[in-house]
Amino acid sequence: MLAALKPKVTSILEDSEKSVENRLGDVCKLLRESVSYYDWVGFYFKNGEKEELKLGPYAGEPTDHTIIPFGKGICGQVAVSNENFVVPDVAAQDNYIACSINVKSEIVIPLFMNGENIGQIDIDSNTSDPFTADDERFLEFVNEKVAEIL
Repeated sequence: MLAALKPKVTSILEDSEKSVENRLGDVCKLLRESVSYYDWVGFYFKNGEKEELKLGPYAGEPTDHTIIPFGKGICGQVAVSNENFVVPDVAAQDNYIACSINVKSEIVIPLFMNGENIGQIDIDSNTSDPFTADDERFLEFVNEKVAEIL
């Protein structure tokens, strides 16, 4: 199922008629609508020279977490570790920032440009432990394609 989304992601991102912001938003919508356990999909990007992330385009419920300090929550930890972070059960995480009481699990994949971690894709799921290695590889692919248009 995820592999079938790759050409659609590529097509959205290559549509230079639209702004980068709109293309990223369209990718978020596509993933949220196409993958049953992707309940919130968004991008966070490094906020200039500050040690924080700023919310970019997303699809799902609005969130109060528009700025996340490095090291805080799952996204903030990925900004520091530069590594994928899959959380099967958010309730078991001490350093977790709850966006919604319905969220059961989360996956965050860093986005690299020229070897530098400039942001990430963040997915919340209302399903317990749905993320697999296939999700990781697919979201790494999405981020590689996003890096090409930034």
